[in-house]
Amino acid sequence: MNVSTPNPTGPSLLRSGFTIVGLLTLATVGSLWVDHHISLTSQAMLYVLVVVIGAYSLPLVPSVVCAVGAVVAFNFFFVPPRFTFAVESRENLIALSAMLVVALVISHLAARLRSETALAHRNAQRARQLQELATQLANTNTVEEILQLGQQTLDAAFDGPNWLALRQPDGELSSAAQLGLGPQGDLKDGLQCCMRENAVLGPGTGRWPGLNAWYLPLGNKGQMQGAVCIQNVTAADTPGREHAQAVCAQLGQTLWRLRLSTAMQETEAESKRQQVQSTFLAAISHDLRTPLAAVVGAASSLQTQRDKLSPAEQDRLLASIVREASYLSTVTENTLQLVQLTNTTQPLQRDWESMEEIVGSVLARLRAHDPNRRIKSKVPEGLPLIRANPVLVAQLLANLLDNALKYSDAAIDLVVSTDHATLKVSVKDRGNTIPADQYQAIFEPYSRNDQSGQRGAGLGLALCRAIAQAHGGELGVRRRQGGGNCFTFSLPVDPQQPQGAPP
Repeated sequence: MNVSTPNPTGPSLLRSGFTIVGLLTLATVGSLWVDHHISLTSQAMLYVLVVVIGAYSLPLVPSVVCAVGAVVAFNFFFVPPRFTFAVESRENLIALSAMLVVALVISHLAARLRSETALAHRNAQRARQLQELATQLANTNTVEEILQLGQQTLDAAFDGPNWLALRQPDGELSSAAQLGLGPQGDLKDGLQCCMRENAVLGPGTGRWPGLNAWYLPLGNKGQMQGAVCIQNVTAADTPGREHAQAVCAQLGQTLWRLRLSTAMQETEAESKRQQVQSTFLAAISHDLRTPLAAVVGAASSLQTQRDKLSPAEQDRLLASIVREASYLSTVTENTLQLVQLTNTTQPLQRDWESMEEIVGSVLARLRAHDPNRRIKSKVPEGLPLIRANPVLVAQLLANLLDNALKYSDAAIDLVVSTDHATLKVSVKDRGNTIPADQYQAIFEPYSRNDQSGQRGAGLGLALCRAIAQAHGGELGVRRRQGGGNCFTFSLPVDPQQPQGAPP
């Protein structure tokens, strides 16, 4: 993008020569055609017109040649004595001299106008480039995207080769291994020096003027992000250097913004982690302290006062120990499973399982909590097999049924259905209807219904949703017609069933 006066060589020089010959021939033929009808001064104007056309269509050197050629041709063909280069009168000599000066001035002014026009066009192009770069950088969120945009912008603006490197925390350049050394053996040193001095180095800067490259820092002192090297430049290209500085300023600001944004996100994540940890510890400590105290108290009473207690009192204390220990086991299991599912990238160990068998085993375990047999199950025959972890799916179903038993007193319906692509299991209760605005909140960890009067760490539903999602399924809740709630989890059914599976 360096603005310079064209230097025609090869085909360009040959093309300019043909243009000059054509223009002079056209002026000469036209002047001969009207030779007997206009004055010598009017004929000279035709050659001046040709000079003007040549000045606007040719580079500076060919336009000067065209101007001199026009004066020579006019003198040879029309100034007496004709067909010679001699000038017989002083008046004609003055006219030819004036014509030559005018032609040269026109060529110079036209060349200068072309140069200023090209410079204005180049500046407008660079302004658009900066605007596009700013728009693109505003939508970038990774260092790789910023580096790619920066490299593309530099390669489009300068012939190069161009180098862009980031500074690491230890002060080294991120791409030093790929950079190597430049032709003068100072590429790496120049990049590090411009970062250290926070200044532009190279031609036209007053620093390292003997180089054939600019070295520009990315960022300011204390916010240095890297450096850029643009090779094959000249000291006279001040607009190009200013454009390169503007590009580097945008890249440096964007890199600094991204670093600040990353630091803020890390701080926010750490704050959230600590908050979750505090909430977790508070919830777990509260829900573990009470049953532990009950277990210790009951066991201490049995140990120290067994002889003074009646068999009924001893049975009551033993039942309390079993009940509280079971609660502790449930809370611990839910906690460990939730942590494992939300903090691991390992795939689940799954196998072909029958939902009928999982439902049967869960109902058998829950009979102690459902002496009145309030759970009414409806499991059709011929259900397709699912690829699942039976322990986790059973835990999901057990948690839903246990919640239904705790939060409702009426009958509970367990319904299993399938549509050949999805297997759905619904647990329907007649407890207090959950408001619609809490449908998402109840699946968050440590979320509890404080008005229920039931104790819990608020991990059961969060674990249920994590299990469903780990199997590629979903878990949701909706209002049950006639009052109550309907929790439904769905699991995908693999169309490629194993041999011997129900159709």
